[in-house]
Amino acid sequence: MSAPRLTLPSPAKLNLMLHILGRREDGYHELQTIFQFLDYGDEITFAVRDDGVIRLHTEFAGVPHDSNLIVRAAKQLQEQSACPLGIDIWIEKVLPMGGGIGGGSSNAATTLLGLNHLWQLGWNEDRLAALGLSLGADVPVFVRGHAAFAEGVGEKLTPVDPEEPWYLVLVPQVSVSTAEIFSDPLLTRDTPPIKVRPVPKGNGRNDCLPVVARRYPDVRNALNLLGKFTEAKLTGTGSCVFGGFPSKAEADKVSALLTETLTGFVAKGSNISMLHRKLQSLL
Repeated sequence: MSAPRLTLPSPAKLNLMLHILGRREDGYHELQTIFQFLDYGDEITFAVRDDGVIRLHTEFAGVPHDSNLIVRAAKQLQEQSACPLGIDIWIEKVLPMGGGIGGGSSNAATTLLGLNHLWQLGWNEDRLAALGLSLGADVPVFVRGHAAFAEGVGEKLTPVDPEEPWYLVLVPQVSVSTAEIFSDPLLTRDTPPIKVRPVPKGNGRNDCLPVVARRYPDVRNALNLLGKFTEAKLTGTGSCVFGGFPSKAEADKVSALLTETLTGFVAKGSNISMLHRKLQSLL
């Protein structure tokens, strides 16, 4: 009998705004941000094994097997649930590393939700999100699967429902160091807090954008080119740049013009992640 298998999407996210309110005593920054998902992402396939071994069969350049967030998520869930089963994992990777669209965090969340289903653990979302937070501040929103206004270091989540336009996402071929951006002396760290409702019109700004644009000419170029057609924004600390359009046709039209010289993709914004829609269909 073949081992149970499951293939799940691992969606990208955008930060529609990112305000930095101050630096905490632990060195982290107090944030306010709005997360929204894209109907675009990696695909992860899982196959249960009965010997307890966790094996990621896809290699990531420069990332040792046991350091990968997918493997760390699987091992922590296995340990905390005392599950005797193991897992084989393959990933079809399309999301860039260091792009600010949540690739690693999304992969970790898809792993937690996928293994909870395959191993039949019965963990609820709260428990999975708490484990996810130990892996990274962005993991819980992917576990929850609903667009959210986030506070703290990004872990306090309030569901929101912003508009769901079509986005053109440009992917400059640079990896931005989040630590480098957050330690920049010119980074704005005193933005006044905003209230969660109503969702701010235009969703606010990204306080990291001026610093990233100054340090990374490729990102600055992408912002300038996209800005000729729509409001160009930075997601997270970058490197990805995005802009919204009312229709796929309009996003595709601008994409055709810009992707002659830049890498990018068009995707629909979604307030319910495609991972959660897939899991719901399995119930």
